[in-house]
Amino acid sequence: MARFMLFMYPNITDDEYAEGPSVEAVEAMTAYNEALTQAGALLAADGLHGEASRVSSSGVTDGPFSEAKELVGGYWIIQAKDREEAVEWAKRCPLGPGPFIEVRQIWELTDFPEDIQDAAKLSAEPPHQTSA
Repeated sequence: MARFMLFMYPNITDDEYAEGPSVEAVEAMTAYNEALTQAGALLAADGLHGEASRVSSSGVTDGPFSEAKELVGGYWIIQAKDREEAVEWAKRCPLGPGPFIEVRQIWELTDFPEDIQDAAKLSAEPPHQTSA
């Protein structure tokens, strides 16, 4: 099975982001996460704070860098047989009228030629690495 990352963009104001979710929104999202878990699709999921640090070769800059409506508010890593199934899971998320989800497939090492796979191998698997 392939792995996909689902990015949640809340598409709300900075004030709404600072207020946090309602109990009803959390209950609806928990039901969605439970459905993913029961189907064996959920590998990881987390909400993200709005504050960020941008690191580049020229240094570190503290954020936020965008309005809350442009921030990634959270993510899921799921496994699905293909992009269509991943999109179907994303469509089941209790979003409401403003938020949206971006679905992107995660590169697997086996997607690359053998010489690239050899160059990318770590001496040990990270302790919390997801895999499909």
